[in-house]
Amino acid sequence: MRRTCDLRTFTCMARAAPDNLAAAAGRRQARSVVRPHLPAVLDPRITEHRNPRSASIDLASPLEIVEIINSEDRTVADAVATQNAQIAKAIEATERVFRAGGRLIYAGAGTSGRLGVLDAAECPPTFGVPPEMVQGLIAGGHAALLRAQEGAEDSPEGGARDVDALAIGNNDFLIGIAASGSTPYVQGAISRARERGASTAILACTPPPAAMLAVADIAIVPITGPEVVTGSTRMKAGTATKLVLNMITTGAMIRIGKTYGNLMVDLKATNAKLRDRSERILVEVCEVDRTEARRLLAESGGSVKTAIVMHALGVSRPKAEDALARAGGVVRRAVSAPPPPVK
Repeated sequence: MRRTCDLRTFTCMARAAPDNLAAAAGRRQARSVVRPHLPAVLDPRITEHRNPRSASIDLASPLEIVEIINSEDRTVADAVATQNAQIAKAIEATERVFRAGGRLIYAGAGTSGRLGVLDAAECPPTFGVPPEMVQGLIAGGHAALLRAQEGAEDSPEGGARDVDALAIGNNDFLIGIAASGSTPYVQGAISRARERGASTAILACTPPPAAMLAVADIAIVPITGPEVVTGSTRMKAGTATKLVLNMITTGAMIRIGKTYGNLMVDLKATNAKLRDRSERILVEVCEVDRTEARRLLAESGGSVKTAIVMHALGVSRPKAEDALARAGGVVRRAVSAPPPPVK
């Protein structure tokens, strides 16, 4: 796959704090102290820079803290929007491997790793897919989900080993998630995945080093700027990461037919909440009552999309499943009709 990173989009987005917050911080400024001039030690990673808009946050009231954080958070969606084209490429790559029977794999450490595991865990109940289809690797293993295993992120060998353990290959797509852009575990995972023939991407919130870009086919880099608390990438960088992962999996699932319009039709009715949602969808789409919706759901084996096709075409479950297969799993193509309009 051709590498598609665009360094021109790596621009830092800054937003001035409201005047009242700046004034409040100024009123509380401690008496200035003359300090000897020392050379600045500036980390090249933007996520490690100090944020001038929160420099006096330790003197702020609870409401002022909330306003400062909210002001910073409002910049995150705009940062993500600069990467729309790259995110779309990641959706295309994910759809491609899904249709080939492959997998989407996330690899990250700390907050980044936890967000990858979370997104993977939410795909089966949302879209009715097997848990193997989207998986998350995290430095330090499952223990790191509940308790920080920070030293594990320093091991590129650990990332490579985890990729080998999943036998990642050319039908798979691995996205390395590293807010700082330079996590050794993530670089090891991406490098090994590429060696094994997988498509690769890097998701970072500061421009990654050349070595990381060299092994990534796609670079998604929303520059979220310095955090409210310096280096705390569970904040703006974490929010941006969650937004991007939501778009990639949701976009790919839509492309392979997991929705009918914007209705979630490939869920499995495995508990009371999902049975209720399944029946309500059938009531709306098929314009039937609850009793008929339950009958359709039972005859379809609990598959909402199959039930919709059975009702629309007036066919049995096997014939509905065959129609869906010919339509690439897309309900709208199988029934040649849109869902009912939004009321």
